[in-house]
Amino acid sequence: MSGTTTVNAPAQQAPSSPRRAAGSDDVRIGPRANLRHIGALARRNMLQIKADPESMFDAVLMPIIFVLLFVYVFGGAMFGSGNQGAYVDYLVPGLMAMMGLNIAMAVGTGVNDDFKKGVMDRFRTMPIARSSVLIAKIVVEIGRMLVAISILLTMGFILGLTINTSVFGLLAAVGLSVVFGASLMWIFILLGLTMKTAQAVQGVAMLVLMPLQFGSSIFARPTTMPGWLQSFTDYNPLSNLADAARGLMTGGPVAHSALMTLAWSAGITLVMAPLAVSKFRKRT
Repeated sequence: MSGTTTVNAPAQQAPSSPRRAAGSDDVRIGPRANLRHIGALARRNMLQIKADPESMFDAVLMPIIFVLLFVYVFGGAMFGSGNQGAYVDYLVPGLMAMMGLNIAMAVGTGVNDDFKKGVMDRFRTMPIARSSVLIAKIVVEIGRMLVAISILLTMGFILGLTINTSVFGLLAAVGLSVVFGASLMWIFILLGLTMKTAQAVQGVAMLVLMPLQFGSSIFARPTTMPGWLQSFTDYNPLSNLADAARGLMTGGPVAHSALMTLAWSAGITLVMAPLAVSKFRKRT
């Protein structure tokens, strides 16, 4: 009688948990990988600018036009005929705040346009942190902001801008403008993710920007304004930034305005950044 060989059946393995889909919100990205993703996406955005140099027109031409327009059209009215040089010292630090505001508005329209082209949908299918897409865009826009501020300062020096403090004061004013401008970008990113068209983003942004810009100390001293407008100007974050930049560049009180600018920047970022990232995840 022939023997039979008994083969033990392999133990049944527990079913494995389904693999997380690439790009799902549950994927955990480490800090080093996140920085790599931000760098790669920032490089992609810079290559996009290289392929489309016209996208730099606003950063290059806007500071030139604003300086020439306000100095030679409004300078005499603000500081008296023949005193345009004094107005340059007053205007240029204020315009640094305005550069950040206008560059930030362009971020919102750019994000909205990227969604329309399907670029953002492709990013959301990748195993990358959602915040890295938006942070990379902010990094590149900070670069554009620095270009705009550099051209603004160059025009200012050509027209007679004087720095009465030091180079460190000038660099501190630039840094403060960049910090505040970067915080504003989160507002406009959220706006770009919320509105349906880039035109709508621009329309809503202008409704906000115009009162903030002209109801501030950027172009004129608040003492020349009516009392109710002076009260608005005192709480306007653009006035705080403009006053801090003037103090750092030409001398004068700095501490209160600089602290208020940093407080505004931190508050805007802490509130708007999580909202923008959440909206980016949920937008269909």
